[in-house]
Formats: sequence, structure tokens, C-alpha cells
Amino acid sequence: MADKSNDPVAMWQNMIGEMEKGFNSFANQAMASPEFSKVVNQVGGVTAGAQKQLGEIMEKYLVGMNLPSRAQMVTMAERLQSIEGQLNEIKAMLNAMNSNAAAATGIPGAPKPPRTKRPPSAGGEQK
Repeated sequence: MADKSNDPVAMWQNMIGEMEKGFNSFANQAMASPEFSKVVNQVGGVTAGAQKQLGEIMEKYLVGMNLPSRAQMVTMAERLQSIEGQLNEIKAMLNAMNSNAAAATGIPGAPKPPRTKRPPSAGGEQK
């Protein structure tokens, strides 16, 4: 095996490990200070405010373009899901009623109309 002191990969790993330890200690010291938490809190507040303003601007833009907003689309999707649920219930009830009616009459479905035409005979005439 190769000597570890001359291995470039091992030296690279050692160097990266030391850099990572130094960065972690610096970051831990920085995060422990009250100034850091104050700055992070301010940045979070600014981000939340900007996001709220962007939402309001988009709402106004969509109203101006006569398009539904996200909240309106969510409401519409919820209503459609409710309607689909009700339709599925109605469908199940109709299927149950149809199967109950078929069982009561002994006929497995709707009666078929009588056949009035006969197939043509060998001579080509209809009877």
C-alpha cells in the first residue's frame, strides 16, 4: 500500500476537514451572538413582508385581468370535489336501486324492444 503521508487524496481530505472545523467554529461563535439572531429575525420579517406585498400585487393584477386568484381556485376545487362526492353517492344509490329492481322483477335489466324485422331469406325477400 502507498504511504499515507504522500497520498494526495488523504492530504486533500485532511485539508478539507480542517477547513470545515474552522468554518464550523466560526459559524457557532457568530450564531451565539445576539446580533446574529437580531439580523436573522429582521431578514425573516422583511422576507415575510415582501411575500405579503407580492401576494397583494398579484391579487390586484389577477382581478384587473379578470382571472381567478389562487384562493378562488382553491375554493372552486373544494366545491368541485364536494360535487363529485355527491355525484358518486347518487350513482351508487341508482346502481343499488337498479339492482334491487332487477332482483324484484327477475329481469336483469331494462326490457329490450321487440324485433320486428326478419333477416332476408335466400331469395332476397323480407317476410
